[in-house]
Amino acid sequence: QVQLMESGGGLVQPGGSLRLSCTGSRSISSAISMGWYRQAPGKERDSVARIFRPDTTWYADSVQGRFTISRDNAKNTVYLQMNSLKPEDTAVYYCNVNYYSGNMWGQGTQVTVSS
Repeated sequence: QVQLMESGGGLVQPGGSLRLSCTGSRSISSAISMGWYRQAPGKERDSVARIFRPDTTWYADSVQGRFTISRDNAKNTVYLQMNSLKPEDTAVYYCNVNYYSGNMWGQGTQVTVSS
């Protein structure tokens, strides 16, 4: 039942920016990796970005050069900075933290890119 707390979603025009935040009650400094997934209506949930300890990052081709994943250990928070947003980025975004004991997920936050 325990979930990560997500925030930062909303409605933006194409070309706009948003920053998503995900905060856990457990220290992320002990996590193996942290990441972001998204799911559009009628489609599967896809991985879009991930950061591995200590600081290696991975991005899906569809967001490469536009999205940046980062973390703040002091705040137990992982971020997803999204720039140059496109209509095809519209989806519910979920954060994920992979601990040695298992995975934790956020509740999801809606991102809508539309004119």
